[in-house]
Amino acid sequence: MTDTSKNVAFIGIGKMGLPMSALVAKAGFAVTAFDQNAARINEARAQGISIAASPAEAVSGKTAVVTSLPDDAALRGALLGASGLIAAMTPGAVLIETSTVSVEASTEVAVAAQARGIAYLRSPVSGNASIVHTGALSCFVSGPQDAFEKAKPLFAAFTRAQTYLGPDEEARYAKLSVNLMIAVSAAMMAESLALARKGGIAWQDILKVLDDSAVASPMVKYKTAPLRNRDFESTFSCKQMAKDLDLILGAGHAVGVPLQLAAQVRETYGSLVAQGEGDTDFISTVKHLERLSGLGEPKL
Repeated sequence: MTDTSKNVAFIGIGKMGLPMSALVAKAGFAVTAFDQNAARINEARAQGISIAASPAEAVSGKTAVVTSLPDDAALRGALLGASGLIAAMTPGAVLIETSTVSVEASTEVAVAAQARGIAYLRSPVSGNASIVHTGALSCFVSGPQDAFEKAKPLFAAFTRAQTYLGPDEEARYAKLSVNLMIAVSAAMMAESLALARKGGIAWQDILKVLDDSAVASPMVKYKTAPLRNRDFESTFSCKQMAKDLDLILGAGHAVGVPLQLAAQVRETYGSLVAQGEGDTDFISTVKHLERLSGLGEPKL
């Protein structure tokens, strides 16, 4: 007899969802996936993941459904309404939603899930596409605690750490709070690097100074590595950061928190997108400040 608790559906198998689903399959779960993108479906098939003909077929009879979607519109479109996933899920199942979305959209999902008897775990992941395949992602979780306890083996298959934060939208606020610090850190690094270069410090030298200083956080060290080679290939794009900053500012406005730094950095990312840098890495703030400061490419 098969263990139905090991049957998992994955909806959205993009840059994050595909490697997460592969890790879950490797951990001994039976994974059935669905995505609207044919190339992603072919890639998943090549990795031995079963593909359903429709989202409803993917989630039918599953005790756990994991979603990884790009934004609020995709979340609402996939999960809500008469033809949405929640309506097709088995009452008593758990929905593990890993995307970065607004508190408002997440709350709509919570209402629909509750009406259907679905345990909804808001579980945004922290980390990016370059590390997801290693299992080094962490995640913030909020929702019914008993469902979280039961789902721990599944979480452990694709994340190294899970922080349970409360029964409601706490995990959404946690994810937005962390991303706010990442965005502001990228803007801060850009200004300090431009200032140092204008002061005559060589490129590799200022990166070493940052690495060996009191500000050498994991975030700073994570970005000084690609900056040594001027590598701006996207791990998380300027376009994505602009989207997240819109979510952050919306959340701040809704609860009465003035986010002045976030607002300023959002305009920086708006400038980068307008200059054709939307698909480059979010640390392209460095190039933006160099342009504003009249600095060319440094000697490596």
